[in-house]
Amino acid sequence: MGKSRRVAALIALALALAVAACSSGHGSGGSATGQPTRGGTVTVAWNDAQPNFIFPFPPATNTDGYNANLSEYLWPDLSYDGEGSQSAVDPAKSLYSSLSYSNGNKTVTMTLKDWKWSDGQPITSRDFIFTYNLLKANYQNWINYIPGTFPTDVSSVSVTNQHTAVINLTAPTSPAFFADDVLNNVPLIPQHAWDRESAAGAVGNYDQTASGAKAVYAFLQKQGSQISSFTTNPLWKVVDGPWTLSTFNSDGSLYGYVPNQHYSGPDKPRLAKLLNQSFTTSTALIDALRSGSSVQVASLPLDDVNQLGELKSAGYSNATRAIPGVAGLEPNFYNAQVGPLLQQLYLRQAMEELINRPQIVSKVYNGYADPGNGPVSVKAYPTWASPLEKAGGPYPYKPAAAVALLKAHGWNVVPNGVSTCVKPGSGAADCGAGVKAGQKLEFQVIYGSGTDTTDEENAAVQSSERQAGIKLDLKAEPFNTIVGTVGECTAKSHTQNCGWQIVEFGYDEFLLYPSDNGVFATGGPENLGGYSDPRTDSLITATLQSSSTSTFFQYEDYVAQQLPFLWLPLREGLQIYKSNLAGVAPLNPFSGGENFSDWYYTK
Repeated sequence: MGKSRRVAALIALALALAVAACSSGHGSGGSATGQPTRGGTVTVAWNDAQPNFIFPFPPATNTDGYNANLSEYLWPDLSYDGEGSQSAVDPAKSLYSSLSYSNGNKTVTMTLKDWKWSDGQPITSRDFIFTYNLLKANYQNWINYIPGTFPTDVSSVSVTNQHTAVINLTAPTSPAFFADDVLNNVPLIPQHAWDRESAAGAVGNYDQTASGAKAVYAFLQKQGSQISSFTTNPLWKVVDGPWTLSTFNSDGSLYGYVPNQHYSGPDKPRLAKLLNQSFTTSTALIDALRSGSSVQVASLPLDDVNQLGELKSAGYSNATRAIPGVAGLEPNFYNAQVGPLLQQLYLRQAMEELINRPQIVSKVYNGYADPGNGPVSVKAYPTWASPLEKAGGPYPYKPAAAVALLKAHGWNVVPNGVSTCVKPGSGAADCGAGVKAGQKLEFQVIYGSGTDTTDEENAAVQSSERQAGIKLDLKAEPFNTIVGTVGECTAKSHTQNCGWQIVEFGYDEFLLYPSDNGVFATGGPENLGGYSDPRTDSLITATLQSSSTSTFFQYEDYVAQQLPFLWLPLREGLQIYKSNLAGVAPLNPFSGGENFSDWYYTK
């Protein structure tokens, strides 16, 4: 899924975020020094979640694998996210040379660089029109679509010359949001090669009608799901990124790239080949690292921190990075059994005050984690994290206050047992609307299996909630099982998979500008629990139209207090890499595969 999506997040939590590391307060080995060389192969270790879709606009129903990890090497987004370790667009690697805003920030003029596709054809504004036309006609079947934003907030697009497009919006945009999150989620695709309705049909201008755009999109999506032809289909040979796909086995557990010899951008790859290999367990990964030869780069599970000394002796260095995202337990506000309970803000507040986040950071993650005080990572976004979040958030660990809060709302609190409602009703001192007499504070929590620290974190939360008689029944499942059973639940729409109560996907990863990204907005693509609040929606809209920190802090603090998630610490990535591999650290915490172009071996 896309970079702002939780599929990527869960994989990163386990073993994978090998592409992004930056220095933190923990020690690191530093970058390699010595004479640069060309050639050589790097194998990057990934968790057991493989990409299964290559067309860079996966359908909304595609929830398996981490497909951005495959496609963004080939078709990078218009904005390259992250300059060094900073939350900013990198102008050198972005596909446009300039962005200008006018008409009260309702008009954006974008000039593309004079770059070329891998087949020698020029990249032009026609490619942007092609991309826009396909998304305009098919946005409901695009997994990265956030309601109310691109492309549905575009009133018109025009071309002034071969490289310049003018985008007229229906409302003012925040320049930070548009550059950092909109263009950062939209790759260019080649009109001259892909504007076709069938494999045998000729290339045309089908995208210029709605029916034609739907037919082209359907064709490309169907082709994009055919794993057996990922490396042979002529469509996927036309790229504008630094790499081309050379290897992809039948299940995606091993896939690799070679340099795009016609790449127009800076930092052309020096490596001869880049391989991505899946490991199903941390034990298998550690064994591969100990061998010192089969894996050059990997993210070390935080429960294996004690292996650092041995791995350094085997020729590895390490670096850490703050992950740009938000972690938490997501409530299902419309579960038939416990939805009325979870809709009570006082209950969510009590549950949050029972979570000892500082202890989880220290004991579970060995200090390698963001404190998890609200919807913005304090470590990844020092500019956008509000004073309230930096000070510990609105709900620090206060178990006595949590118990008192429950008692004040009509609960018979039974520490280490199960508390029950003794005052049903909707009054200020009652349990709340829809909560029945005798109803128990008991919830099932589903979370991703396969990572010891995730098990430990959920066990710690389960233990602390018992202090107020809140019983959490933990259920660990493989990620693909979770996405197949956890459906979207709202006041208006209940899917057949709406029986879940609380879920932890790992985390939702944000882009350069950490606004909502569809996680908390009503109807947002990542808002599976049905959280809906008019003030939240209004504040989110304000962050999309203004880049001021005061506007952003209002949104951030309000959402922190409303608890659409029960906030949890967000682990850092701990990256291991061969000490003779340069350009790896410090890495950009916001970028994707193009960073691999910076890597090279030294003599």
